[in-house]
Amino acid sequence: MNKAMIQITDLSKRFGALDVLSSVDLVVRSGRVIAIVGPNGAGKTTLIKSVLGLTRPDAGHILLDGVNVIGGDAYRSRIGYMPQIARFPENLTGAELIAMLKDLRGPGAQLDTELIDCFALEEALQKPLRVLSGGTRQKVNAAMAFLFSPELLILDEPTAGLDPLSSSILKDKILAERGAGKTVMVTSHIMNELEELAEDVAFMLEGRAAFVGTLDELKRITSQITLERAVATMMTRGWVKAAA
Repeated sequence: MNKAMIQITDLSKRFGALDVLSSVDLVVRSGRVIAIVGPNGAGKTTLIKSVLGLTRPDAGHILLDGVNVIGGDAYRSRIGYMPQIARFPENLTGAELIAMLKDLRGPGAQLDTELIDCFALEEALQKPLRVLSGGTRQKVNAAMAFLFSPELLILDEPTAGLDPLSSSILKDKILAERGAGKTVMVTSHIMNELEELAEDVAFMLEGRAAFVGTLDELKRITSQITLERAVATMMTRGWVKAAA
């Protein structure tokens, strides 16, 4: 059994009268890819933002390698984040953005430029980010997430806007990182894409982790042969399985 990279216990968050997260228990195992799935409004984004420290929960704990990270920020250097829509400084070139990030990280940062090479971004990085196409900006977004060889990758709709070749390159990179022992949390509305990548699944429903387990276990208990149909069954029947 892989050790817990992230352990979330009794996590709750309310916005006004709305319980967005309600006593969420969730384990993200080290060296594996976990898909965070569920209908719109299930709490997926708030969960991710809580792990990133972008949202402060009202209650509960988030442990990274056994250390409670709520209220801290040093742990963020161990995470690579790819948002669904990147908000880049529009006046900078991609090369200037990389240089700025390297300065923020300080000397000795280990760089992984494989995606820059595989996406052939060298020329695009010399242009202001504001003039790049949506697909090219998404490639830059992906390259930035992997740039500092993070232990944990959090990827939100990572292939949105990518052509089939670029999508395949990114998915191969994710699988290679998993093979190297990295941990990945990924969300996507493309279920067959998640099925290619993920070994584990967390199904969010109405602010709760209704199921946390392996993809094979989810298929077995729902008697379905694909992730898409398994998730549809969960949504229809309201399956609930406590987090491991």
